[in-house]
Order: sequence, then C-alpha cells, then structure tokens
Amino acid sequence: MKLPKFFLPMVVVAAVFASCRDHAGHPYQSLTLDSYSDIKVSEYKLNSTKIQEEINRQIRSDVDSLTADFRARSYYLRKKPWLWINRMGVDHRADTLLSFLDRVDELGFSKSKFRVQKISADLQRFRNLDFDTMDNEINKVLGRLEYNLTKAYLRYATGQRFGFINPKYIFNKLDVHDSDSVHVSYRGLFAIPMQHPKASFFDGALRKVYNDSISEFLHAVQPRSPLYKRLLARLNNPETNMAEKPKIMVNMERCRWRLNEYPQQYAKYVLVNVPSFRLRAIDGDSVLSMRIGCGTLETKTPLLSSRIKRMDINPQWIIPRSIIEKSILNHAGDSSYFARHRYFVRDRRTGKTVSPNRISRAVLEDRNFLVIQEGGEGNSLGRIIFRFDNGFSIYLHDTSSRGVFSREDRGVSHGCVRVERPFDLAVFLLEDKDPNIIKRIHYSMHADVSGLGMNGRKDKVQPDTLDRRKVIGSVSVEPQVPVFITYYTLYPNKDGEIEEFSDVYGYDKVIYRYFANYR
Repeated sequence: MKLPKFFLPMVVVAAVFASCRDHAGHPYQSLTLDSYSDIKVSEYKLNSTKIQEEINRQIRSDVDSLTADFRARSYYLRKKPWLWINRMGVDHRADTLLSFLDRVDELGFSKSKFRVQKISADLQRFRNLDFDTMDNEINKVLGRLEYNLTKAYLRYATGQRFGFINPKYIFNKLDVHDSDSVHVSYRGLFAIPMQHPKASFFDGALRKVYNDSISEFLHAVQPRSPLYKRLLARLNNPETNMAEKPKIMVNMERCRWRLNEYPQQYAKYVLVNVPSFRLRAIDGDSVLSMRIGCGTLETKTPLLSSRIKRMDINPQWIIPRSIIEKSILNHAGDSSYFARHRYFVRDRRTGKTVSPNRISRAVLEDRNFLVIQEGGEGNSLGRIIFRFDNGFSIYLHDTSSRGVFSREDRGVSHGCVRVERPFDLAVFLLEDKDPNIIKRIHYSMHADVSGLGMNGRKDKVQPDTLDRRKVIGSVSVEPQVPVFITYYTLYPNKDGEIEEFSDVYGYDKVIYRYFANYR
C-alpha cells in the first residue's frame, strides 16, 4: 500500500537516522542500506551510497578554483560527515543560509555563482517529495543539496570575512619587473599586513553548521567598516546608475579586507590615498592636507603601512641602478655633466669619493660604485625626507620640482611620494613642537649647504653665511607616527563626504575582472 504523501517525510527521516543512534562519534557518519530496509516506496527510498556517489559526482564536475571551492571539495574527499542532512532531514539551517545567499545580488554578485537557484529548487523538491525523474531522484537531490550548501556557505562566509579576492596575490603578480625564457619576476605593489583564511577558519565555519550557529556566524563575518555600509547603501540606491556600480563594488571589496591595523585606530597618523594625489596628516581633530606626487603607471607607488621614524634634512640621493643605466651611463667621462647635476661617485667598499676625471663607463657599470647626488638645493629628494621601514626603498620627501603640484595628474616619481608642504609635515610629526628644533629644521631646509657630507672634498668652499651651529642633519620621530599608503577611488574627505577619484593605476579594473568568479 502506498503511504499518503504528507506522512512520507516522517517515515523517510525516521528510517534514515534510526540506525545512527547507537553509533559513537558523529551521528551522521554510519548510514547503511539496512537503515532503509523498511521503506517500501521505491522513489522515496534513501541510499547512503548513492547520496555519497552524487556528492562525488558534484566534486568531479566542479571546476571552480577558489580557495573556498577547494576547501568544500577537500572536506568530502576526506570522507568527512555530512553537514546538512540531520535527524530532521534538511532543516532550518539551510533556510538560514539561503536568507543570506538570497541577498548576494545586493553585493553586486550573481545568485547563480552561489548556486542559490539550484539549492532552492532541490529544497522544494525534497520538502514536496517531488522526485519525478532520474536526475531528480531523492538520493541525487540530497547529494546535490549537501555539496551545494557547503560550497555556497564557504564561498559567502570567506568572501565577507576576508574579501572575495586576495590583493597580495593579484597585485604582486601584476607588473613584470624582469623575465627570461625560464623565470619571471614581478614588482611588489602590495605589502599591507592583513588576515587571510586559514584551515582553522574553514574548520570553525563547518563546525558552526553542525552546532546550528550559522546565523550568528554569518552575522559575525560581515565587514565592519563604516565606509562599507555607506557604499552598500549607495550600490542599492535606485538613483545609482549601472555605470557607477563597478566602482562602488571594488571599493566595497577594499573595505572587506581585514587589515592588521587601520588609520582610525590611532589619534595621530599620516594617510596617503594614491588616486586622490593627496596626503592627510591627522592628529585628533586637527587635519593637515596637501597635494602629493606619486609613482608613474610604470613605476607605481606600492601600497603599504609602516611608521615614520626619522626625518633627514638635506639628504643625499643614492641613484637607483635603473636610472644610472638609462640616463647616466652615456655621460661617462663628462665631468661637467656630473658637476651640473651635483653627482659624485663613491666606492662602497672603501667609502672614498672617485675623482671626476676617473668616472668611466666601467666604473658606472660596476655595482661596487654608487652614484650619489649631494644634498641641498636642487637635490631630487628636496630638502627633507621622511623615512619609514619598508621593502621597497620608498619614502615621503620634498622635491626640487615644485611645479609638479600644479598638475592634475601627479603620477611623476619612481615610486616615492613627493609632498607639497614638507616643512609643515615635519612640524606635524614632532611630538613636543620644540621651537628650537623647529627653527633648526627651517634654517637647514633653506640654508646653502652645498658640499656638506662630501667626505672632506677640498674643492668645495663653504658659504660664508652658513651657521653650522644651526644646521641639523636628522631628527628622530618619537613616538613614531603610523603612515598608510592606500588606494581608494571612493573615499570620504575631511568633511565626511565621499569623493570620487580616477583609477590612476587601473586597480579598479583588475579587481572587477576577478569578480567574474562571482558575477
């Protein structure tokens, strides 16, 4: 006799799990054919082997290559217990997850990339006992649900908690630095310390399913940034046109990245936002703002965070090998060229300066010799440099090319950040604002110090007006001041209004291209 349809779910569930109660460990680990022997209606008969076969088939057909996809496949390949099939069949936990997944379109993503339609359809089939074809027989439906729920859950939770892309990976494999037939090296462009999903995160996320803590967990993984919430509202504003949405989405993604530290953690910090070509130095309610020049498209300013520890006044500039090879090598033997640019050559092994008439091509090609521009007026670093630890040898500094700040496109440097108001920034960094130190910095930045630091070269005559007692070479920044070099094309100004900036390095396009995994 065929049982009434409304009574079948109870029989199916009871049969599935009747044999589980006597097993130690996970209650869903030991499903056997004996568990279903009392079910007489063939289309509703469960078979654990067939369910697992369907899960394996889903794994084989899943070609997605994101970390979350790998973790979902790995879980079932290791013969771990099922997560979503329990004593109640497929219970409210699936509905809880669907309530989050059903809103991924509000993030600008496609529901199909999170298998929302497939999950919803299979849930409806299971609850309506609508198993009408071979593709939709009960064991296949349950196998699909088990795998698709886990895959979608890990995709969503990982993306919202850590970001849907890994900036360290994509940006540090963006610009080729050098290559040959075997090796390729890339320029480092991203060195902001941040959190990434580890095995413990995925293990913990899956335990939340088993412990019925999905709702709390998925609320906890949501981005915390106030800017994220503002951008989310803007993305879903009916007045926002389609052309604006990609820019909003990529800046929301930047807000998802869980950095080790944020500017807002500190009362005093320096923030450089590359697309805005501006620097803001914040000390409580006080804001010092100025224009900056950054790296060109070919020599981008890296994104990083560090701490300003020292200011060097009238720094010498050790010229990079790339500039020597491109611009200086052809002037070997031209002592007037070196004098005009105030360059000298130093043997790094002995520390001694090479006589101008001995600067040959061989010397310039030898990496044991440094080409240096003496400090003072006309130096490419300007009259002061602000040093902080980083792996790129980039800094904030003054410039002798003041005209750059009147340009709209201020991508002009080899990676360093040129600041419009260096003296004001120096005063800002001082903790106690000692008037004597401030006067000495000002004097040193305007005095004629030509020939200082030249290893006792006797062909340089010190100007009579120079007061050596007022000259200061270096000032420690104590306590050190955090500095953040970031990249936002939508960011609040000092009045809290969100401003829009050009995507000067094309990073928005790079991020949006990776969103193809979710759109």
